[in-house]
Amino acid sequence: MSKPPLLNALAGLAAVVLIAMAASPSKPAPASLWPVYEQSLKGARYVDLTHAINPSIPVWAGFGRSTFGPALDPKTGKPFTYEKDGFAATRYELGTDQLGTQLDPPAHWDPNYPAIDELPATYAVRPLVVISIVDQARKDPGYHLTVADIQAWERRHGRIPEGSVVFVRSDWSKEWPNPELATRKTFPGVKLDALQFLHLRRHILFHGHEPLDTDTTPTLEGESWLMHHGYTQAEGVANLDKVPETGALVAIGYPKLQGGTGGYARYIAICPPDWKYGVTVGAVPEAPLARIAKPLHWDTRRGIRAR
Repeated sequence: MSKPPLLNALAGLAAVVLIAMAASPSKPAPASLWPVYEQSLKGARYVDLTHAINPSIPVWAGFGRSTFGPALDPKTGKPFTYEKDGFAATRYELGTDQLGTQLDPPAHWDPNYPAIDELPATYAVRPLVVISIVDQARKDPGYHLTVADIQAWERRHGRIPEGSVVFVRSDWSKEWPNPELATRKTFPGVKLDALQFLHLRRHILFHGHEPLDTDTTPTLEGESWLMHHGYTQAEGVANLDKVPETGALVAIGYPKLQGGTGGYARYIAICPPDWKYGVTVGAVPEAPLARIAKPLHWDTRRGIRAR
């Protein structure tokens, strides 16, 4: 009795597959990370931990002032404009690469360690730990994170993951962008033994803090130890009050300035979907972005483009 047409087709397909398998040994398909995005990252809540850079933000007095301006056409010496050229561009004259929210590579202090463009691509995404010293800093504005503070955090949340990023929350950045912040001799920091504990005992990737320096010692002993031992650090971090102490990730971005001894950085916390702060994918226009009724214009008084 003849087979039904569907069975004949299936038999033929099976034969083709068997021949192909015999001719070419099977190779496992590469694992895909797309399900990670669909199942976890797409529904997560995103919190920006970064200050915007402009010429008036706090910066160490030893660095020169930064200025922004319209980019100039070298042929005419006049600015490019939307009306005349159909586009605009901006010229940035930056007094330093230590400006705003930063990622300090060890070459900032030691030329035998990597510059910003030499940091590995594996810095991109890491577990995020947030340790708060807000209560201590409220009583003592010059309080510095201690090993005891780290151990107290671990008693509540468990061991700090190896390779994680540890941000120290002090709420110092609540006054940003008050220029006076850069002149204060007293500010919350991180003790040297705490940094050594985090790196040598917990093997973190790097730590970060809200102020523009690591500590208030005369020699900046904490930053010196970090840079001279090949470690990076984040400075000028913001919005740590809007991030959970445990369970989030941090996405790390910075320009690849060749030979750069500092890096203007952007840190984005990726928080669990039930977290109370942040925005989710699809909650705001992304592609295309929303058109804004009030156009950008050059604000001469502020020295930036503004709305």
